[in-house]
Order: sequence, then C-alpha cells, then structure tokens
Amino acid sequence: HWRLTGEKVLSIGDASGMFPIDSETHDYDAAMLAKFDELVASKGVAWKVEDLLPKIMVAGECAGHLTAEGAKLLDVDGDLEPGCPVCPPEGDAGTGMIATNSIAPRTGNVSAGTSVFSMIVLEHALKDATIPEIDLVTTPVGDPVAMVHCNNCTSDINGWVNLLCDFASLMGADVNKGDAFVKLFNAALDGDKDAGGLVSIPFISGETVMGVQTGYPMVLRGQNSKFSIANFMRMNIMAAFGALAAGNEALRAEDVKIDKLYGHGGIFKTPKVAQSLLAAALEAPVTVMATAGEGGAWGQAVAAAYMAWHEDGESLADYLNNKVFADMEGTTLEPDPADVEGYRAFLATFKKANEAEKA
Repeated sequence: HWRLTGEKVLSIGDASGMFPIDSETHDYDAAMLAKFDELVASKGVAWKVEDLLPKIMVAGECAGHLTAEGAKLLDVDGDLEPGCPVCPPEGDAGTGMIATNSIAPRTGNVSAGTSVFSMIVLEHALKDATIPEIDLVTTPVGDPVAMVHCNNCTSDINGWVNLLCDFASLMGADVNKGDAFVKLFNAALDGDKDAGGLVSIPFISGETVMGVQTGYPMVLRGQNSKFSIANFMRMNIMAAFGALAAGNEALRAEDVKIDKLYGHGGIFKTPKVAQSLLAAALEAPVTVMATAGEGGAWGQAVAAAYMAWHEDGESLADYLNNKVFADMEGTTLEPDPADVEGYRAFLATFKKANEAEKA
C-alpha cells in the first residue's frame, strides 16, 4: 500500500494483529502504548512505539490515491493513470469477514482449509482478555472480534481419501477423486452421531490450541466401536473441527452469543455434510453462500466498492446486507439436537485422545 500510495496506513482489523486496539477510539490502546514505552525506556532507544506503527484507518475511508510511481509498479507500459482512490489495506481476517458478511455483532465466520479459524464479532468485551485459545482482533470498522485459529483441518481427510482411492485403483476401479470426496462425505451422514466410538487426531503440524507442539496424525477406536466407512468418514470430518470446537468452548464460558455463522472453504463443497457437523460442533446455525469459495481478493474488492459508493451514514454492515448480499443464494442449517449431543460425546473422547497425542 505504501509503495502504491506513499501512505503508511493499515486497516484497523489488520492493525489489531500488530498491537492492541481500543475499539472506542478506533486507535491503538493508549494504556498499552504507555506500558510499552515505559518498558523500553531503559534501553536508551530514541523512539516511541507509536512512532513506528502505521496510521489506523477504518473501512469506508479513503487511504490515499495511486501515485505516478505506484502506477508504474502496476503497469510498466505507462497506460495506467495515477489518481485512483485506494481503500485501507485489509488482511485475511478482514477480507474474510467482508466476503462472508460477518461484520455485525453476534455473527461470525469459519474459514476451513488446510488450517481453520473462526471469528466471532462480540457484542461486549470479554471478561477475561487473556484466554490463551482466543486472539482478540477487530472487524474492518473496529468492533472487537474473538478469533480461534487452528493449524490443522482438512489435510488428514485428504490423506485418507487418497488412500481409499489407491485401494479402489488396486481393485481395478476407475475412481474420480472429486466423486470419491462427494460419496465419502455423504456416507458420513449415515454414521452414528458420535462416530461410533471412533476418534482421530488429525494434526499434521503442531496445534497450539490443544497444547500439541509436533503433530502425529492418529486414529483410535474402542474395543466395542463400530468400525464402518460411514463412522470413519464422520469421525474424520468431526475431528477436522475438533480443535476449533475445543477453543470455542472458552467463548461459551464467557456467554458469547452467536446468531449466525458463515462457512467458507472447500470442505463445504459437498452440500450439508460438513455444514451440519460444524453447526453441531459450535452449537450455532451455519450458513453457506454461493460465494463460499471466494476469499480475500473478492473481500478486498468489496471493501473498495464500499469506500467508493456507500451513502452518507451507511454502515459497512448495512452496505453488505442491502447492496452485496441481498440476493445472494445460501443455505442455513440449524444445529440438530441429536448431532449436538453426539458431537459433545465425540469432543470428550477427542480431548482424551489428545493426551496421547501430546505424549
């Protein structure tokens, strides 16, 4: 952004990952700045931390204009003219919130891929701001957000599907991998609600939320477990959300209310399967929209559109609801009580298995 505009600025959401934010003033936390400066004063430095941090801007503000030098960076032929207004630069979290219309309090989104994270927009500050599983960030307009980030999600599922496709090939079957994912995911709907006593720890890498430094993927089953393909696939999908569910338990203890979650990522491509299990895991309604496969670049473009075209007094939440997502197709699934009960039982087993993982 600086190279394109000459402005050293950052969206408030991205800035919240650099230094604590005061959501009332839409600026860096003044008390924290003072503490930081006090701690480094004895080091003999000639600066204060606020001198080093970029200026904070919120969605809707103009964060500079494309300079002649910036235009040359984008177009060496010189056809692109300078002067275009530029919106505040967002990070993945902010663009994800915009892309899923989860800006208003009591809404949130879950982005699931190789890793998985949930972001819940808070209607009140957390009583305990030091919960290790939760990162406090903000929306692009500065409202507080509780983020739970997990390093592992779909990688272990991919490994098992590859193995099953190898077996099918060995038996002479010509299997399309995309079709295999759909059939195996749909099979999970026929499994027992608690996955029949099966549990897996799908950690390819370490998982800080669960206290795991080095990942070792593993599957465990009890003596009387029901070891079927339906339960096996249900276990894999439930386990993909296991660390996320464990991290979000801390939010329920803080009485954080969730009216709607938006899911996006490849795991939601097969209708209803991962969506229904995520609803059970986080005990909240989950919506998957037609834009579920779109991510950061689209969210940033929408942020630029809001800067350019929003009406006076029109909030980002209103702009998204009325101008962007008004006619957007989507399906919402409420958490099924039987699925919730089954997931609670699975999560208890998941936590016990995690002790073996840590060992």
